Amino acid sequence: MHDSSHTETPYTALGFYHKISQLRADTWNALKRDLGQLSKLDAADQRARNLIKAIDVKLTRLEIIEDYHAFPSKEDFRHLWSLFDREEYLLLERVVKRLVRALISESYRRRHVDLSETDADAEDLETLDALNQLRRGHPASNSSAQPYFELLIVDNLSAQEEEVVREAFHNLRRPEDRFVYDVVTVRSFEDALIAVLVNPNIQACLIRYEFPYKSKYNLSALRNYLEGLSEQELENQSEAERSILLSSMIHELRPEIDQFLVTSGDVEATASRDIRYFNRIFYRETDYIEQHHTILRAIDNRYQTPFFDALREYSRKPTGVFHAMPISRGKSVTRSHWAGHMIDFYGINIFLAETSATSGGLDSLLQPYGPIKKAQEYAARAFGARQSFFVTNGTSTANKIVVQALIKPRDIVLIDRDCHKSHHYGMVLAGAHVSYLDSYPLDDYSMYGAVPLREIKKTLLAYKRAGELDKVKMLLLTNCTFDGVVYNVRRVMEECLAIKPDLVFLWDEAWFAFAGFNPTYRPRTAMHTARTLRDRYRSEAYHEEYAAWKAEFDRLDPDDDATWLDRRLLPDHDLVRIRTYATHSTHKTLTSLRQGSMIHVWDQDFRQKVEAPFHEAYMTHTSTSPNYQIVASLDVGRMQAEMEGFELVHAQVEAALTLREQLYTHPLLQKYFRVLKNADMVPAAYRESGVESYYDPVTGWNQMEEAWARDEFVVDPSRVTIAIGATGVDGDAFKNEYLMNKYGIQINKTSRNTVLFMTNIGTSRGAIAYLLDVLIKLAKEFEYRWEESSRPERKIIEHRVHSLTRELPPLPDFSRFHDAFRQCSETPQGDIRCAYFLAYDEENTEYLRFDNGALQAQMSAGRDVVSASFVIPYPPGFPVLVPGQVISEGILHFLQALDVTEIHGYRPELGLLVFTEAALVDPAAA
Repeated sequence: MHDSSHTETPYTALGFYHKISQLRADTWNALKRDLGQLSKLDAADQRARNLIKAIDVKLTRLEIIEDYHAFPSKEDFRHLWSLFDREEYLLLERVVKRLVRALISESYRRRHVDLSETDADAEDLETLDALNQLRRGHPASNSSAQPYFELLIVDNLSAQEEEVVREAFHNLRRPEDRFVYDVVTVRSFEDALIAVLVNPNIQACLIRYEFPYKSKYNLSALRNYLEGLSEQELENQSEAERSILLSSMIHELRPEIDQFLVTSGDVEATASRDIRYFNRIFYRETDYIEQHHTILRAIDNRYQTPFFDALREYSRKPTGVFHAMPISRGKSVTRSHWAGHMIDFYGINIFLAETSATSGGLDSLLQPYGPIKKAQEYAARAFGARQSFFVTNGTSTANKIVVQALIKPRDIVLIDRDCHKSHHYGMVLAGAHVSYLDSYPLDDYSMYGAVPLREIKKTLLAYKRAGELDKVKMLLLTNCTFDGVVYNVRRVMEECLAIKPDLVFLWDEAWFAFAGFNPTYRPRTAMHTARTLRDRYRSEAYHEEYAAWKAEFDRLDPDDDATWLDRRLLPDHDLVRIRTYATHSTHKTLTSLRQGSMIHVWDQDFRQKVEAPFHEAYMTHTSTSPNYQIVASLDVGRMQAEMEGFELVHAQVEAALTLREQLYTHPLLQKYFRVLKNADMVPAAYRESGVESYYDPVTGWNQMEEAWARDEFVVDPSRVTIAIGATGVDGDAFKNEYLMNKYGIQINKTSRNTVLFMTNIGTSRGAIAYLLDVLIKLAKEFEYRWEESSRPERKIIEHRVHSLTRELPPLPDFSRFHDAFRQCSETPQGDIRCAYFLAYDEENTEYLRFDNGALQAQMSAGRDVVSASFVIPYPPGFPVLVPGQVISEGILHFLQALDVTEIHGYRPELGLLVFTEAALVDPAAA
């Protein structure tokens, strides 16, 4: 066997683990191809000698990767090396072919694959598995098979001891077990961390006895996760201390993994330590039976789907329906002469599961007590919340529920202006006084970024100085934005809490539900940050840090804005309250039927202050006839996220990185389609790391972690924004006429000169290949168009390109609320509810057109022209005007420059709806 110790691992060169699964699959296929070519060459041929060297390199690379997987096992790899060293290349080719087929068909999940077998029967089994996979479409669709996972064992074992332990667990398998698992063994602290990062099959971890810190491999890619850890200190730690630290780090990387400790020390003393991440401690267990059953029970706890199971069970019961819903049990369609094709399309199960019952094993969404209650508790566990609630009519409703539960009339809410329109309508319904915050503009791409922390702090300080900080109740921000800009959630919360310790945060994470299942993304999620800050502020280390910071801060002038704006602020641990809410469109980025959403809560004051109004708000906006199929899909989606979310999100990111890499490097694609990098979407002032692009042709993607750890804003790489101005086609036309109509590719978000491609947990490598093929075809089409154009036609194309790349109107900031809707001249908030309902009386409004100069004439005469409605152009898809807002020249110029046809709140034949001057004299009287 070749020595691969102290070598740079493959994933290091690729930018940590981001593309490890693609590297693994591609290297096995390349090895199979090389062996096939070698079999056709004479041994004396130089090409054969070159291939043998290449095979050696690939086997070495794969051995490093497979060290962290159960299949192929270490014994399997010894067999491969034995064949290679004996120069039995034909037999090695046959074994590798079988191995690749087993990996592709995932037959190793269903039965033991013995690579030492070389008979035809063994190969026929692999071929049959591959054919079955083609019939099923995907191995995961075989729901009758026992779900498979891998158990990670951390112990400094010899190769012989590893096989003994592995065999011991294998012998405990029983046909009646609900799950089947295999064993991965690693020998060091570092190897354990790499294993959980590169092997998504690992669902449980057994930490045993003494193990060293250092891996035999050069794991420089772990630097971001091991920062602050001293190798010498770790080597000097006791067995228990090192095991507990490893457990906490595994939990930080993959909190879903069930962990168990086997200790030879004082088990009672160990149990008294901070062992919160261990499910159970075993003391010198040599009998593996108890460990086996404990592990299976822990996996089963995450695998449960309480409401989905209850609904399936209910659908099997014979029931008589003497209530609503003729379609229940399919009765109204099974006996129909005309509607039978509905059953042909949907199948019978959906009708058997359609019911209005809340008993008989089912539950009430409005007042859950049974399986829905349990399903929501499991969701809270999965997403790191204190409480979670299912919503069956989308995140638009989830947003309104949270706002109504927390905001009373005249409470002040700080909100980003370019947030989803449901928030603006939520402000109207709650009677909030709204203070809009401006995101930084990206004028070159007709889109906004996010709200800088400095802007938020300035606004809070203005309220503090005006004596109105007590009225500020909530900060509402979108994380991440539609275009993929992600906040540094911890920094925003920490510094805002330093100014107002009880501020409530509502993070609209409609597009970010998946982020909790990836260790790079997770620290920038609301629920993770809330838990982290709660633990941080309770620690003695923070108390000391705060005391030192406060002593320095108190020497500065509190009336000088620079004191607050030019330095990092820390909140008082004795005053701070963590009050955080997040709304998720589960259906957008995880598995759920349309409109399936969740509300997640981490609020230290929820029980005392919010629970009752929250449930009233929930009942206000939730149907008394919720769709049980949506509820069941949320339950299954949560289970899937806990069991394989890490793997699926990893594949989602891999797909996006592949797309980006090709677009960065393909000459023809570069000519017409430019992928926006980190530097394009996040100005340098907000990139402390200095990272301009996650990707570098030499180093791969290894800068991503640094940016995500330090910068105020980062870009989600799974949202690939492409500037298409060089094509001369605007975003809306490109979306509809080129992508959808010609090639059946669906996207949603466009700007005037960009289109957004999003990968998700359902995106395959084949889908990425198809998209790239389409983009290449389109690039060639644009190339041919230019080559074949006449001189006048080329001038038209050049004019379009110039318009889309140079003549871009500056994006307008929020102007101000008219004084009629403001209660304080020193602060910017406005009564949007008053303005909204003032427009209900037709006498208070009039229409003014800006295409004929009527509106401009009124503004030139000195009149404050005030919008009486929401005006929402698509794109960008958020209000550029809200009720009560003064129309500025910048906003008017932007509206005039828009070349989109869809503008909600604007009637071209009439103009903009505005308030009459008389209505603004005394809106309360009007």
